[in-house]
Amino acid sequence: MSKKIILKIVSLFTILLMMGCQKDDFTFGDINTPTNLKVTAEIIGKTADTPYGDGSGLVNFVGSAENAISYKYVYPDGTSDNSPNGKIKKRFTKTGVNKYTVTLVASGKGGVVSTTTIDVEVQSDFSDDEAVQLLTGGTSKKWYWAASEVGHLGVGPNNDDVVKNAIPDYYKAGPFEKAASPKSSCLYENVLTFSLDGDQLKYQLDNGGATFFNKSYGSVGGQALTEDTCLPFDVSGTKTVSLSPSESVIMQNPKHAEQTRGTTMNISDGGFMGYYIGQSSYEILSITANRMVVRAVMGNDPSLAWYHTFSTSPPNANPEPSTDYTNLVWFDEFNTDGAPDASKWVYDLGNGNNGWGNSEKQNYTNSASNIIVQGGNLKITAKKEASGGFNYSSARLKSEGKYDFTYGKMEVRAKLPTGGGTWPAIWMLGANYAADGFAWPACGEIDVMEHVGNSQDLIHGTLHYPGRSGGNADSGSKTIPNVSTDFHVYKTIWSPDAIQIYVDDQLIHTVANSTSLPFNKDFFIILNVAMGGNFGGNIDPAFTQSSMEIDYVRVYQ
Repeated sequence: MSKKIILKIVSLFTILLMMGCQKDDFTFGDINTPTNLKVTAEIIGKTADTPYGDGSGLVNFVGSAENAISYKYVYPDGTSDNSPNGKIKKRFTKTGVNKYTVTLVASGKGGVVSTTTIDVEVQSDFSDDEAVQLLTGGTSKKWYWAASEVGHLGVGPNNDDVVKNAIPDYYKAGPFEKAASPKSSCLYENVLTFSLDGDQLKYQLDNGGATFFNKSYGSVGGQALTEDTCLPFDVSGTKTVSLSPSESVIMQNPKHAEQTRGTTMNISDGGFMGYYIGQSSYEILSITANRMVVRAVMGNDPSLAWYHTFSTSPPNANPEPSTDYTNLVWFDEFNTDGAPDASKWVYDLGNGNNGWGNSEKQNYTNSASNIIVQGGNLKITAKKEASGGFNYSSARLKSEGKYDFTYGKMEVRAKLPTGGGTWPAIWMLGANYAADGFAWPACGEIDVMEHVGNSQDLIHGTLHYPGRSGGNADSGSKTIPNVSTDFHVYKTIWSPDAIQIYVDDQLIHTVANSTSLPFNKDFFIILNVAMGGNFGGNIDPAFTQSSMEIDYVRVYQ
């Protein structure tokens, strides 16, 4: 190839390259630095007699600049506020007359900025030194969700009803309710630390790396949510907290002092108290040395307010009940040998409809070989024998028509049978189960204890009601060692707020009660041992007989 040809090819390539560069000539647009940046400050309530304002600590700032597209105010404590239009109202909360240097940052196209400062000297009369002391203990104090309390997380109205605005009138979480699902259990991992750094109140949230998000804020955690869910979310870093007087609708109530402390905590840099609702300001409704209740308006729905209750004690797997009953009103100690006390108990007999609705395999009798009071205990014995057309016999005892009650504490001390297929139960049924419109599950059912021999030592506590019955029942369970060799106390504490089920004071399950549930009327007690069926499962061919022994049944109100 000749040099002339090579030169022509190179020249042609150069021309094409230049044409390509011209075609792809992208520009970033003008980069304009904000100029003529100005800021003014109006101290609210400033007069000749009150040169530092009216004591509210409020200052109106107005900033302006040519070529600015947004503004940011930075305060001496390191906190800041964004202002698209350059206008903002800031409350300074340090008590007394104090001078603050405020920096205004104006941003232009391309990310360039200009800054200016302004000094304001303003008076704040608001202080709540007692709240600071209670929050921090004078140095530093850790707070946790009061998970054992009914309503430790709740929601209510934010409207003109100044009475109901102080309570979670719409929803109250039951004790340890959020521990029941991995989607919500991270809530109880929260550790909230309030501390003093000089005269500044600081706050830090440690949530183990997962935040419980309100479903409407899933995008903040990087996911679209259909229900409240725990998501990975970084909350590291210490925040500054300022206190200000409450301006909530509760303050419109002439008796607001009975409902709120009147102090609001404002957490810097998007800080929040464990549950993400798009809010950084929390009104203190009440606070003591070991318990705190706060209220926050939902960030994207100002018609709703959320309520949080915190304690200085970490969530306890064996909490004290939120409500207790101590007045013994009805009992059977089973101290008289023979048949059960006919003034307190009646029997269910036979196999019912389709094995009492569960395909159970036993025939219930009142025979002494199946049910007897002996040696201080009631013994209900399931036996492998022909009985009433079935291959097993047993007994079912109930207080129906003899004793019904609404709310209280029921305790049963019992030792359970063994063997594959055994299904002992201690439970209560709504007394109106036979009335029109109240057929099960509309009548409600509280299973204080269920155990199946095919899953030895696993105790179930369950509630059945409309929408949550059969295989979809509202249930919890826990492994309790030696239930068939030792006596244990099976207990329910049933109040207008919650139904809590325990074994030896270990919480097994809890459900928040409400007027929409059938747990606000009379129930009666049932004690039985079933065989097989939908829950009892396969019966061990080697099974011969086994008993549930009951030391006592006690009801307190």
